[in-house]
Amino acid sequence: MGSILISRSLARALLASVALLTASVLLAGCDTDQVSLATNAKANQPVPPKLLAAMVEKDMDLQSPILVRLFKQEAELEVWKQTRNGQFALLKTYPICRWSGDLGPKVREGDRQAPEGFYSINPGQMNPQSAYYLSFNTGYPNAFDKALGRSGSQLMVHGDCSSRGCYAMTDEQIAEIYSLGRESFFGGQKAFQLQAYPFKMTPVNMAKHRNNPNMPFWKMIKEGYDHFEVTRQEPKVDFCEKKYVFDAAKTPDAKRDPVFDASAKCPAYVIPEDIASAVREKDARDQAEYAKLVAKGTPVARMNTGIDGGMNKIFAAKIPEGSTGLSEGAEGTTLQMLAMAKAPGTIPGHVNPPRPNLDAAAPSPQEEPVVAVSAPATSTRVAAAQPAEKSQEKSQEKSQSGGFFSNLGRKMGLGTADTTATASAPPPQATASVAPATTSTTPPSAASRLKAAVTRFVPGRDTTKDAPKPAVAAAKPAEPAKPDTRLAATRPALKPTVSDDPAGGPQMAGAAPVVQSNSFDSRFGAVK
Repeated sequence: MGSILISRSLARALLASVALLTASVLLAGCDTDQVSLATNAKANQPVPPKLLAAMVEKDMDLQSPILVRLFKQEAELEVWKQTRNGQFALLKTYPICRWSGDLGPKVREGDRQAPEGFYSINPGQMNPQSAYYLSFNTGYPNAFDKALGRSGSQLMVHGDCSSRGCYAMTDEQIAEIYSLGRESFFGGQKAFQLQAYPFKMTPVNMAKHRNNPNMPFWKMIKEGYDHFEVTRQEPKVDFCEKKYVFDAAKTPDAKRDPVFDASAKCPAYVIPEDIASAVREKDARDQAEYAKLVAKGTPVARMNTGIDGGMNKIFAAKIPEGSTGLSEGAEGTTLQMLAMAKAPGTIPGHVNPPRPNLDAAAPSPQEEPVVAVSAPATSTRVAAAQPAEKSQEKSQEKSQSGGFFSNLGRKMGLGTADTTATASAPPPQATASVAPATTSTTPPSAASRLKAAVTRFVPGRDTTKDAPKPAVAAAKPAEPAKPDTRLAATRPALKPTVSDDPAGGPQMAGAAPVVQSNSFDSRFGAVK
């Protein structure tokens, strides 16, 4: 009897398991993609309140469709969202933390190129279990890429700010972007469009890159760019004869929609006249502006064969020796100006900025240097920089020959013109043009320098009588042309493309010496 009861219990358990499995399979068949979108806490993060407020302000629903645009040169990712009137509006622009390769499409596996073109992202391409926090697959290669024999796999938009052919964001950024995609899928969007461009397809950029061998491809995808610009609707994308076709519709006499094959001859199709006319007008304006720019000699952007991609300026400003690669920021901004800005997300410690292209020619005249800023002209005598070993030898020789009082006076800022450790003596003609005619060329003694240092701090005493005139006159705070070395010692180090070597590497002319934090100058800089 007992064995019969056990058998019945096992049978009921098996039947229950089968029923549950069948139900889960049926549910999965209807909603497999949505179930896989949010399998952990990272993928379940809600849309931030600020974005929700922006949606309310722009008349958007939380679960309305989205569209994403990527721009390499500007290192920006845009998320567009459909408003209640049916058109798309820009919701938010994210600075890209890192992208790899060069301007131009991806061609083969392992070329480290981030793809360019039009791609479709469905729920199955969303990866909540990504090794790079969260990610979604771009869908490369699409039918156009395959028709040209292009290869590559697992090209993602992901977090972790590290790229080998992908578009990398910070973890916080990809969490927001992922949540926006997830909600659009929950709202019924079957797939959102990803448009990846080398740069914003403006007449200026097209003129700058007019000699690039990728220009025929860029002109082709610019048509899709223009379709979106004039309609603010997601353009319908098809492929035939190894080219893109946008917003194709059946001819008036056709009974069914045209069937496209990327490698086959294009079928008969038309583009709706309202879209076609708007695109033609925009293209005519762009072409006229382009012709003006070329006619006036807009410089051509140099080729950057073998470069290592780029990153947005706001991230490069936070990374030691940061380089932006090809990315461009707002007019007039520099890495120093952006260094105080808050980065949109946590930058991991293993991020490497784009490597400088050592084989490239010098920047074109129109290109503003990313970091290197020329020093303003002053009347102060600034010696030319010496090699590090000579500068150190010279400093050691002076410290050995000057004695205690000489060293003390020099540390208190009362030395002769050679107070910068890495500066060499100025040429005779420069000395003659600056020094007063009646000034003796004999350097003051160590005793006179020490006396000047002591009397300088006695209240009520006139220190100008006893001060060594040749040295102190050039170092008076009241002299407007004298660089303030006290401030220079406390400012954070700049991040030029040429690295500053704290071990004694060469400095640029006019650069302030590197002062250690525990040095005499740093402790007593306030009383100079």
